Amino acid sequence: MDHLSESGGPSRPLRRFEDTDRVSDTEIRVARAADGTALAELDHREWSTLHAITPRPPADRPFFDRGHPPEHYLVSEREGRVTGYVRVVQDIPFPSGDHVRQIQGLVVDSSERGRGVGRALVDAACVEAVRQGARRITLRVLGWNAGARRLYEAAGFAVEGVMPGEFYIDGQYVDDVIMGRPLPS
Repeated sequence: MDHLSESGGPSRPLRRFEDTDRVSDTEIRVARAADGTALAELDHREWSTLHAITPRPPADRPFFDRGHPPEHYLVSEREGRVTGYVRVVQDIPFPSGDHVRQIQGLVVDSSERGRGVGRALVDAACVEAVRQGARRITLRVLGWNAGARRLYEAAGFAVEGVMPGEFYIDGQYVDDVIMGRPLPS
């Protein structure tokens, strides 16, 4: 059953997310400080110019810091191994932005792709945003990352803006695509 957004258009229904949730044999939960090393290694291993505008992070860097605490992340875990994460934050740190959350990072281990882990993390991020009182969720994705754009569209996100040639990566100008979706209240 579709929900209606404020604009009257359909928005995707959200399935419930608990502090731990499962997708087949994969658990999705809020990150813990102890996940830092595994997440830093995952970030380093899966880094690519397909989705990153920053240099490859060192594998031994601290993953969590004051601006990036564990509670901003949901992680996927299978058989005791961290296999992915999504970061959900309030992008605008003022009361006028309290109703919006933003996905600022989604990484899935390449060995787990195609199993629904990315979609489960995005869905869990939307549910977590609702739990935090958000009415909208947004994200930014590189224009050439067609796979990520398809994933977000399947999860109910729509393109809300394009910043043409915003980044210069590997000798090419790449668009920054802004996507968003309403959340049920």
